[in-house]
Amino acid sequence: MAKIFMKSSWGSDNPTNAEMVFGHGNALASAAHEVRIFLVGEAVTLARLVVRENLIPVGWPSVAEQWNESIRLGVRIECCGACSRARGVSEKDIAEADALIGTPDSFVENVEWSEKIIAD
Repeated sequence: MAKIFMKSSWGSDNPTNAEMVFGHGNALASAAHEVRIFLVGEAVTLARLVVRENLIPVGWPSVAEQWNESIRLGVRIECCGACSRARGVSEKDIAEADALIGTPDSFVENVEWSEKIIAD
């Protein structure tokens, strides 16, 4: 199976687009692919539970449900540390979301690890 790295910058301003990285990542993980997600820009706000729970995309379960499914399927989620600090997303928010703080070094490591990259 493939190692797939996904990057997204979609946040609360577009719940449907914000959900896609998780929905598609979950489909890939369910098909036994290894998936890692790296969130940048406004997407890091999804690490806040109150944001995830209140984002209902058109035709899909809430972002919170999709995020939780990603964690259950073993998808590694990283939130850009600089992007998070700039938006007031705390290390506690990220840890409570079962995610990691992403760095430029971890971004490079993810790209080098992957066999396929999906970015929006």
